[in-house]
Amino acid sequence: MDASIKGEQARTGILGAVDAVDIVRLGFLQATVMIWILRTVPFLHNRFAVYGARGLDHTSAAKKDGSSPVSKLLDWFAGLQVSHGYFTHFYIFATGSMAFWITQLATKSRVFQAIAANISEEHLKNSMSIQQVIVCMVLMAIQTARRLFECIALSKPSKSKMLVAHWLLGFYYYALITVAVWIEGTGAIQSHKFTLADFRITQVPSLRTWIWVPVFLLASGVQHDCHYYLSTLKTYTVPTHPAFARIVSPHYTAECVIYLSLAFLAAPQGQLANKTLLCALSFIVSNLGTTAHITKGWYQRKFGEDSVRGKWKMIPFLF
Repeated sequence: MDASIKGEQARTGILGAVDAVDIVRLGFLQATVMIWILRTVPFLHNRFAVYGARGLDHTSAAKKDGSSPVSKLLDWFAGLQVSHGYFTHFYIFATGSMAFWITQLATKSRVFQAIAANISEEHLKNSMSIQQVIVCMVLMAIQTARRLFECIALSKPSKSKMLVAHWLLGFYYYALITVAVWIEGTGAIQSHKFTLADFRITQVPSLRTWIWVPVFLLASGVQHDCHYYLSTLKTYTVPTHPAFARIVSPHYTAECVIYLSLAFLAAPQGQLANKTLLCALSFIVSNLGTTAHITKGWYQRKFGEDSVRGKWKMIPFLF
């Protein structure tokens, strides 16, 4: 039997002939499509696209769609809510997930092996380097740990609610993203034995690392500063922090930059960016963009047109 055929058979695991990399990408793209459906279909938008204080103006909007069985079912599902403070659960889960995957990769344990057995020869061959895997895992761990710290240290008691659907979507996203940061490096991970020496700086970082690690850290700093500032506000009001001068939701802008930098840092050999993380970015931009759009409208209604005049919602010069 041909060696390549044997190799393919050896990689046919629990997913059969389906590539695990493609499954992760498809997971993000499906979530992105769902966000756009919720954003553009009025009777879904009124029920599921808003939450928290910004959703208070929409509480009666869903009732305008009639009393059909489908409408009643959607109203019931939209009525399933949890405390807005449950955001903390996302980062507890994400931080724990990162710890789990770091252990799996370092020891090449059973779950990692099951995923690796379902990755195509093409993706294994065109792999991230082991240095890229380490850098991206460390940065992602920093991101999740920082957000967990902010949720614990900066959050204040609130009566705001979050839809159960949004709560579940958060777990879905972090389950995927904590895999996405390393899965295209599986080929390098399989052939490498991790030691403490891997964390020594023994060679000059690549130009890609010199550019995008500082971008990641800068965006993280800006986001933290925005979160800290918002936590100091006594009531909902128009932010006066410099980061909010021209952008309605600069903390969302920073989030997009954080994951854009990871997409470039994790680019496999011969590629400009990591396609799996670009799929993740499509979801992040769509999801946060929807919330930024709603936020701008809320500011207009509550504080007047002048409060947001001349401001972009999230992406300078574009949106």
